[in-house]
Amino acid sequence: MTRVKKGKNAIKSRRSILEKTKGYRFDRSRKKRAAREAVFHSAVQSFNHRRDKKGDFRRLWNIRINAAVRKYDFSYSKFIHTLAEKNIQINRKMLSMIAKENPESFERLIKTVSS
Repeated sequence: MTRVKKGKNAIKSRRSILEKTKGYRFDRSRKKRAAREAVFHSAVQSFNHRRDKKGDFRRLWNIRINAAVRKYDFSYSKFIHTLAEKNIQINRKMLSMIAKENPESFERLIKTVSS
């Protein structure tokens, strides 16, 4: 079997890993093994945090809706419950945007729900 020295491939893989760690501090930006660990670790964290972001935004929307609804003597849970009872299907993201950017439309929605 022929001998494979893999000089070009080793340099290429090292260069690509070190490019990904540009801006990191200490060994993580200079040495292949530490850089490789840092890249893999950051990939795991970015994957997990993409999932977390969805929950974070839903929490934010709930807080915004609750703050807007409190002005009209409603609680968040009662408001969402009455929306479901009246068969008004609008998601929390849209409710939050309406409450934030269009208070008069949100007030009309509250009147619809409370009647």
